[in-house]
Amino acid sequence: MLDSAFSVFSQGRNFARIVEGLWVTLEISAVSVLLSLILGLIAGLIMTAKETLGATAIRLYFELIRFTPILVLLYLFYYSLSRAWGINLDAKVVAILVFTLWGTAEMADLVRGAVTSISVHQRESGLALGLNESQINHYIVIPLAVRRLIPGVINLTTRMIKTTPYIFFINVPELIKVGQQVVELTGFKNKLASFWVYGFIFFIYFMVCFPISRYSSYLEKKWGG
Repeated sequence: MLDSAFSVFSQGRNFARIVEGLWVTLEISAVSVLLSLILGLIAGLIMTAKETLGATAIRLYFELIRFTPILVLLYLFYYSLSRAWGINLDAKVVAILVFTLWGTAEMADLVRGAVTSISVHQRESGLALGLNESQINHYIVIPLAVRRLIPGVINLTTRMIKTTPYIFFINVPELIKVGQQVVELTGFKNKLASFWVYGFIFFIYFMVCFPISRYSSYLEKKWGG
């Protein structure tokens, strides 16, 4: 039985291609998370402000993205834009764009929740010590908010990685797409090809996401969630 697994992964560049697919998955996830973190921090801080046009617009954007399936966004940007306006975007660029749009909305909500969860008594204590508003934000609000935000950011990272298989449908050569191609090439000779390939992919996702998830849980317990 193990011979059949060896024959699948040793044939041609099958193993190397799966590794390349993993790299594409991690690359898109990492870039999307980084962009989402930057844009989400800005949007989240705006959302914590008093009712302004900017805060209202960002809330509407958040609701729109939250209720729109990611697959719909992928199809919209990859297929519809090219046909309607002649805008041809690379599939990887579309994937990063869509995941950044989604990640920014999620990150903004995390930032808003972290900042607004700071007790008013913390601010009052800062005022009692003679700190001004800027100093209170710098020494009290931001450090506390960051501690509450980091576990959520780590959790969003794992969600981003686990959601990347959607880009299969716009022909990005990510892990699942490459795995399917390997099965199609070897399946007619090896009946267990799909078992070994998808089983290996399952193992890869587990090994990537489980440590990240556990670290997030550790930080939540350490910092009191």
